[in-house]
Amino acid sequence: MRGWLKLTIGLVVVSGLLVGADRIAVGVAEDEAADQLVRSGRLTQRPQVSIEGFPFLTQVLSMKLDDVRLSAEDLVVGDGRQQVALHSFKARLSGVEVSDSFNSATVAQGSGDGLITYADLAKLLPEASKLVPGAGKVIPGGTRLSLSYGRPGKVKASLGPVAVGEGAVHSDGSTVTADGFQLSGVAAMLNGVTNQAIGPMSFTLNNLPAGLKLAGAVPQPDGLRLTFTGTALKLIG
Repeated sequence: MRGWLKLTIGLVVVSGLLVGADRIAVGVAEDEAADQLVRSGRLTQRPQVSIEGFPFLTQVLSMKLDDVRLSAEDLVVGDGRQQVALHSFKARLSGVEVSDSFNSATVAQGSGDGLITYADLAKLLPEASKLVPGAGKVIPGGTRLSLSYGRPGKVKASLGPVAVGEGAVHSDGSTVTADGFQLSGVAAMLNGVTNQAIGPMSFTLNNLPAGLKLAGAVPQPDGLRLTFTGTALKLIG
């Protein structure tokens, strides 16, 4: 019995050491991956990286990570003219094949999402004077529509204190468009403007995070929620 007790204690100690070594190794790998993502330009801010699954060391031996999670705040996205913040970005990457030094990585499949506030969203849209035909002499240059949540699939727009109406939001590739706005009562205020509709408002995002592609844009009370997806991604290197 005494021999079995010593053996059991020995196995427990060895197992604890192995688990500890595994957790230390995964922590080092997560830090290195976060640094590499910034250096590679795939993310504009250093993310939190979480490599899921246990044990980690067996995944390293196979050079393939089953499940990697990314999260970051205030990533920079834009249309080449104006840059805005992408808040609360989160992504899940599956089938991540890595090199032994973590200086290259490819992803079989990825998905994610993040939020652009309505104040930032307005910065990506054309000036109000360019959206309303004939209104250039009435609306000062640089004036932009204010945007807010309308209802599912819709955003509300206003010009100062005057409500413009609701428009539908949809995406095509990396381009997000809001259209269907009607000037209604604002037309009377805009002397001589007879066209009651505001033209479609669009912007095209570039430099999307982690090499993902835009999959959709959904209005929410706190901003426009962007969803991302991608396959066969080159994440690092």
